[in-house]
Amino acid sequence: MNRITSLFQNRSEIDTTGLLNVYFTAGFPQLDDTLKVLTSLQQGGADLVEIGMPYSDPVADGETIQKSNDQALENGMSVKILFDQLKEMRKTITVPVLLMGYVNPVLQFGMENFCKKCAEIGVDGLILPDMPMDVYLSEYKSIFDSYGILNIFLVTPQTSEKRIRQIDSISEGFIYTVSSASVTGSKIGVSDDMESYFDRLNAMNLKNPRLIGFGIKDNATFTKASAYAEGAIIGSAFIRVLQESSDLENDIKTFVSQVKGKPLDTVLA
Repeated sequence: MNRITSLFQNRSEIDTTGLLNVYFTAGFPQLDDTLKVLTSLQQGGADLVEIGMPYSDPVADGETIQKSNDQALENGMSVKILFDQLKEMRKTITVPVLLMGYVNPVLQFGMENFCKKCAEIGVDGLILPDMPMDVYLSEYKSIFDSYGILNIFLVTPQTSEKRIRQIDSISEGFIYTVSSASVTGSKIGVSDDMESYFDRLNAMNLKNPRLIGFGIKDNATFTKASAYAEGAIIGSAFIRVLQESSDLENDIKTFVSQVKGKPLDTVLA
């Protein structure tokens, strides 16, 4: 069973804490920090990790993540280097790992080669926001399925009910629920309008669990979002931790434990 699917299926009913997915950009702050960041996130208590493949024009992302993409590219990060950095991660990493990015670098690598490499090193899923659903279904779904890689789709407040149900019907793992029409890094938290949108999704009784992203930055916003879904995704707020850190491993573990509202010593026990 895919690690993402297993995570949601085996989640304890008595654990009311939401699942936390943390995004970071590969090769940031320094080129060789990728595995260190991933390891520290796991040690801090992240439930799954989303590694961003840096791209020169990340249109869905705000300034913070865009700058981390620029720095990672300047550091020399590429898809090939990322795969090299992650090739032995499953010796120590047990949490589900997703790669998030834009479809052009994946197509340049070759979709089948890319999925094959993901399967070899233990990547569980991909998030490619700019890959059209019809193209995925007609050209790539069979490739994803053959290598056991999940394709995670996004829904937004503007997504029609018809499309949401179609996404739900072809999805496995979880649905990435974008909280608002803004780019990543929104500072408004979880607004009343967002809560109405989340209530509408809950009323649809979708078969797939959901994680809420955009605007999640601390324990308060994480807890509030988790009341409407199985958990939430933090990106920009974590990138800022990496930008400002003087002790990367300790600062990462402390941040994650604080977001989840669990003392670090209990997480590491």
